[in-house]
Amino acid sequence: MAIINSILSWYFKKRVSQIERFTKFPSEVQNDLLLNLVKTARNTEFGKKYEFSSIKKYTDFKERVPLNEYDNIKPYINRLIKGEKNLLWPGEIKWFAKSSGTTSDRSKYIPVTSESLNDCHYTGGRDVLSIFCNNRPNTLIFDGKGLTIGGSHNVSELNKESYCGDLSAILLQNMPFWAEMLRTPDLSVALMSDWEKKLDRIAKQTITKNVTNISGVPSWNLVLFKKILNITGRNNLLEVWPNLELMIHGGVSFIPYRDQFKKIIPSDDMYYLETYNASEGFFAIQDRPNSDEMLLMLDYGIFYEFIPMEDVGKENPTVLSLDQVEKGKNYAILISTNGGLWRYLIGDTVYISDTNPYRIKVSGRTKNFINAFGEEVIVDNVDKALNNACKFADAIIKEYTGAPIFLNDKRNAAHEYLIEFEKQPENVEVFAKVFDKELRAINSDYEAKRSKDIMLKNLIVHDMPEGTFYRWMKKRGKIGGQNKVPRLFNNRKYVDDILAFSQTPAK
Repeated sequence: MAIINSILSWYFKKRVSQIERFTKFPSEVQNDLLLNLVKTARNTEFGKKYEFSSIKKYTDFKERVPLNEYDNIKPYINRLIKGEKNLLWPGEIKWFAKSSGTTSDRSKYIPVTSESLNDCHYTGGRDVLSIFCNNRPNTLIFDGKGLTIGGSHNVSELNKESYCGDLSAILLQNMPFWAEMLRTPDLSVALMSDWEKKLDRIAKQTITKNVTNISGVPSWNLVLFKKILNITGRNNLLEVWPNLELMIHGGVSFIPYRDQFKKIIPSDDMYYLETYNASEGFFAIQDRPNSDEMLLMLDYGIFYEFIPMEDVGKENPTVLSLDQVEKGKNYAILISTNGGLWRYLIGDTVYISDTNPYRIKVSGRTKNFINAFGEEVIVDNVDKALNNACKFADAIIKEYTGAPIFLNDKRNAAHEYLIEFEKQPENVEVFAKVFDKELRAINSDYEAKRSKDIMLKNLIVHDMPEGTFYRWMKKRGKIGGQNKVPRLFNNRKYVDDILAFSQTPAK
């Protein structure tokens, strides 16, 4: 196994020089990529409609192709699922990633072409290992198995030749044989649709394996880890998997989960590597071990554009190319991809932390914030404030969500948070005051609205019973895979529902 580990480590590190190329010539790489995308799709229905054949430069593309959200391209996708070809991208598309976003109960079906599968998603997975092997030359992860919790997929009801499911399931289903040899559990278990039975099967099947690396959404991995410790009677994961050295995570901010992972994997040598990937594409990888920034990957068949935060939601927003963005600012992302998405607003916001090379942090969602009173509080603000409050109170948060309390004749305006603690603070009211203080320090707009309690009063924290969020997600059919607990919303839909649900007895 040592020989195999050495060969694979060498193979993955070869890619590093190609990554360095696009960091040195980002604009050239992106412009060439755009023209190649347009050229490839020029004979599709979408390409003909917007005259792709005559697009010679970015400004042509920008002037000609409109901005799109899911509802704009949904008619094309419905036709693709039924088997029509050459609509958004050349050829037939058989796979559709079912996206279960936090801002809507409605499922979205994102086309997954062979190009996006191989040149984007799988290349991103390989690059994660390339960057890790380059940063940790003496790694032994290939001496063991990688634990991956996949989703599930099923045949589309609209066309027996079309398949839909979680992106993770699609990736597992199409994975090359050599990669399948490096992972656990068995594919039949990884693709089970019943998540409670699946987690039990995964736990029982993997406790005897030499698991060296784990990938997945932090919240669902923690559910699995606790089940494994319960089954084995061990105190921490290193007693189950002593050679565990890498955790690849993404999908949600890691800040609320960091202390839980340190507790369950008590090792200073554990390597945590964040990725930014979604049904629409693989976007960024944490390339430096001591930084929470992620390197924007520019050669995966994705062309990037950006909308300044102050323009989000406007009818005619300012749209910037990569070389026009500024360090230290937040933007909403637009993508054009080899999956047939054109100037598509994915709904995420990113903070540009560096422009040489381009590094980002995921800061939230375009619809996942609280701005009921002009305070413009985003998820990144709350994650940082909660993290600081937890350090002060020696607490650990399991899950949370938040919403505004609207002013009326019976109550004052404020923010309200439902928090399920892994480790309780000694005094929740004191915790809330520290949380409020930290949020004021981080967000000047919130501070202004909190000034002298004129607009907003001190935020409210509800200490939720253990298991509340898991049971609530299960009730909604949202457990496992890419499903995430909603974080912030500008209305009280989720908060009121969870508060009411928490009053019902657990079954």
